[in-house]
Formats: sequence, C-alpha cells, structure tokens
Amino acid sequence: MSDCRDYSLLGRDGAAALENGLASARWYQTEIPRKSLAALMKPADGPAIRDTIILFTAMAGLAGAAAMLFPSWLSVPFFLAYGVLYGSAMDSRWHECGHKTAFKTRWMNDVVYQIACFCMIRNPHTWRWSHARHHTDTIIVGRDPEIQLMRPPEFARLVANFLGLLDVLTGLRLMLVNASGRLDHQEATYIPDSEHHKVMRVARVWVLIYAATIGAAVMMQSWLPLLLVGTPRLYGAWHHVMTGMLQHGGLADNVTDHRLNTRTVMMNPVSRFIYWNMNYHVEHHMYPKVPYHALPALHAMVRHDLPTPSPSIAAGFAEMWPALVRQLRNEDYFVRRELPETATPYREPA
Repeated sequence: MSDCRDYSLLGRDGAAALENGLASARWYQTEIPRKSLAALMKPADGPAIRDTIILFTAMAGLAGAAAMLFPSWLSVPFFLAYGVLYGSAMDSRWHECGHKTAFKTRWMNDVVYQIACFCMIRNPHTWRWSHARHHTDTIIVGRDPEIQLMRPPEFARLVANFLGLLDVLTGLRLMLVNASGRLDHQEATYIPDSEHHKVMRVARVWVLIYAATIGAAVMMQSWLPLLLVGTPRLYGAWHHVMTGMLQHGGLADNVTDHRLNTRTVMMNPVSRFIYWNMNYHVEHHMYPKVPYHALPALHAMVRHDLPTPSPSIAAGFAEMWPALVRQLRNEDYFVRRELPETATPYREPA
C-alpha cells in the first residue's frame, strides 16, 4: 500500500506527476473518422435555447408557486423542485457553457454561464481555468483541482456535500477572499495573472447581491428571499452531487485513459435533462468539444471501444460504493471495468 495521497496542488504528488509525465499528458482517444467528428462538433443554438427556456420557465413557475404558498407546508414540494433546478441543473449548465459548446452563439453561452456560476457559487473566471486543468489532468493526484472523491474516502464529507455544506462554505470563503483583493494560494497555481482582477470584480458584485438579499429578508421579516436566492444551493445540491460522484468514483487515478478513470451511466430522462447528458462522461472527456446534445450520437460511434455503461444510477452506485468502502482499507484499490472484445486494450497506468 502506498503512502497517503497528497491532493494539494502544491504538494508532493503534484511534483511527482510532473516528473512522471502525467501532467498535460497525451490521452487515449477512440478513433473517429474526421468528417463524422466534425459533424458531431457542429455548433447549434436550437437544443440549448429549447432546454434553457424549459429550465427557466420551470424555475419561475416553481418559485412563484412556492412564494404564493409560503409559509404553508404546501410550499415545500415546490421549493424542493426549484432547489434541484437551482442547485443541480445549474451545475451542468455551468459545465457546458463553460466549455462554450452548449450554444453556437457566444453571448448565449456567456449569459447562462454567468447565471449558473452565481447559483453554484463558483467564480466564473476561477472555474474556467480550474475545469481546463481537470480536463488536462483528469484525476491526476496533485494536479486535478476538481477531484470529488479522494482516497481514502471521507464519508462524513460525502454526506455533508449532499446538502452542499462543504462546497457552499468553500465557495463563500473564496468569494470573500477574492472580494478582499486576494487569491487563494491554490487558485494562484492555475489562474493567469491577467485574470486576477476579473476574479475579484465578480466576487465583489456577488457580495453586493447577497447583501441585498439578506437586507430584503430583514426588511420583509421573512425567510423567503433567502429560500429563493442562495440557500437553494444547499437544499437542491443532492442531484448534482449524486451524479458527480458517479463520474470518477471508485475508478483508477494517475492514468491517461479515460476508460479507466471515468464512468458512463444510462439515466432516466429527468436526470438526463438536469444533468444535460453528462451521464455520457467517458465520451465527454474523450471529446470535450462535442456539444451535450450530440453525446448520445458520439456514444453510438465509440461504444465498441468502451466498457459497458452502468445501466442506471442505482447500478452505478452498486459498483462504486463497495469500491469506496474497500478504499478505506486499501487506498490503491480501484474498479477496473472490462472492455469488449472489439476495444483497443487499455493504456495502462505508468
């Protein structure tokens, strides 16, 4: 069994990843004919406009119903549904619009990205660079700033995050640090100097919005403003945490083949809408410039070269959870998903 992993971006394992050629490495990709890939990557506004209208209309309707019924207990189901759209669907919108692939029109990506970042309490400039690093060094210990399930897993932290507690506290802390004119020392390892002032400007605007929301709650002598702005990131986080755990949980780290460290899961239509097709996660990591609406077609093209997807969310957890428990005793353990006979063999760990 190895020494405990050092997930700090300034620590021992990050330096080792650089020395061992794991940082900014060349990743395995299933071969796709150039014309087919170009067709998949063709940008479009239509699907994302449709989904965005559905999302914001649903949010407005649910928020309006909750506000009209508040403080009756009849408002609770409407708040809970609104919270999932605010605290989970915005996670996938942040993700896809951050890749600038959801819409063909750039300003549409930018507008939805800014809204989603606010809802998720993720500074839009910080997280654009953070996620770029995640794709460059996916689940490379000491390099990837977005590893959700570290080894050995801390189950108390996992439970807390189903209510968004740790992520929200971290987001608020970083917001206040940035608003004061500073960067967190780990943020500074991947945010270019030219972006620092943008990070701080956004944080200051957010502080004003939250201050105004708290002020409105005090003036109204009501929790309603806070139940609609800010706290849905807590009570609606469970869906994005659940689906996010399945992306890489229990799989290999420090490899350069996404088939070893990433999981595709077949999901129900509601979860797919909330998650914006990110359940096709191996495919997304192999070809991150393919828009979310084309991922099912990409899956059909490459599935001969991938492990069989988990057939449901429950099946994904049934595979992942025992592996997480086993990692409590042996942090080097991981699930090695079997490839079909038609697949190219894995690119093995270094």
